[in-house]
Amino acid sequence: MNIHEYQAKELLKAHGVPVLDGGVAYTPDEAVRVAERLETPVFVVKSQIHAGGRGKGHFKEPEAGDKGGVRVVKSLDEVRENTEHMLGRTLVTHQTGPEGREVKRVYVESGCNIARELYLSMLIDRATSRVTIMASTEGGMDIEEVAARTPEKIVFESLDPVVGLSPYSARKIAFALKLEGGQVSACVKLLMSLYKAFMATDASMVEINPLVVTADGDLLPLDAKMNFDSNALYRQPKIESLRDEDEEDPAELEAQRHSLNYIKLDGTIGCMVNGAGLAMATMDIIKLYGGEPANFLDVGGGATRERVTTAFKIILSDPSVEGILVNIFGGIMRCDVIAEGVVAAAREVSLNVPLVVRLEGTNVDLGKKIMAESGLPIISADNLADAAEKVVKAVKEAQ
Repeated sequence: MNIHEYQAKELLKAHGVPVLDGGVAYTPDEAVRVAERLETPVFVVKSQIHAGGRGKGHFKEPEAGDKGGVRVVKSLDEVRENTEHMLGRTLVTHQTGPEGREVKRVYVESGCNIARELYLSMLIDRATSRVTIMASTEGGMDIEEVAARTPEKIVFESLDPVVGLSPYSARKIAFALKLEGGQVSACVKLLMSLYKAFMATDASMVEINPLVVTADGDLLPLDAKMNFDSNALYRQPKIESLRDEDEEDPAELEAQRHSLNYIKLDGTIGCMVNGAGLAMATMDIIKLYGGEPANFLDVGGGATRERVTTAFKIILSDPSVEGILVNIFGGIMRCDVIAEGVVAAAREVSLNVPLVVRLEGTNVDLGKKIMAESGLPIISADNLADAAEKVVKAVKEAQ
């Protein structure tokens, strides 16, 4: 689960991480009120969407004076003007894709005099199953670009889960960032607070880019991005309350409400499978036969007819879907339940794309009978390879 920058900064501040003063605003008047209380000659107005690259982004419908989604201004009038210019418009960045995201709120923050820009993040390294710190002297840039051009400028510190973050490891990062004097102790303190926040909130990543050294020598997070382990949200109600559903895919949200594991992809063949491993294998074999999966969808081992029907509707809600492959191995999940759900959904939504179904396992004969007697144009498959070949062929013939 992702949250907005202003929410991340509030969380970090609550755990002792120093951040600049600022506030969220949903209207130009609110933005001016926030700016008035900051008492600073320079303000930064930031579009709040769940995507990076806002400063380099552009608005979907260009207007005179467009300057991206992050702007430095020097008066209350400019705060109002730029807030009016951002709110309600669609911001496109390299992370949003061409469809962009609508800006529904801005974050107004005090400006600062920047001397250096650094990069700092904490994340779960799946290779080691440890919290790992990434740091670089090349802040303000995409870390992927730094990794591609100058990988030697990125340092990693893997943390022992028993020890956690020690002052020794924190100092190593400070020295790698070429900090000096009091900046080293400030960096150690910031890192310790950052680690505390990371662990306390069940975060999966905290990224500060840039972490700046000001002209006065202070160390401050100029931007902050956090995301969290969705599997831990049951014990993090305060974090879950920060969720902005407007920033999430409607189909994925609907799937979550029905305990379905759904992720939209870029292909044209919708998949409904029971079991994550089988779902991955299904997507792989679709690609092997020349197709592209439109989604990952795991209905789980104990899905009801209603949940299967919902899953089918979610797949068909994607306009890019040109064919559907249902691949079920019935263990706990009975094949007749799947068949009933598929038939019910196909009738309800007036199915108009090829549908290939492969069933094996508990009550498979009954499931096949239900589909055969449905009167619907369901293509039956004998095995996974047969199913993938048939759905790819059917989609190509229908084009």
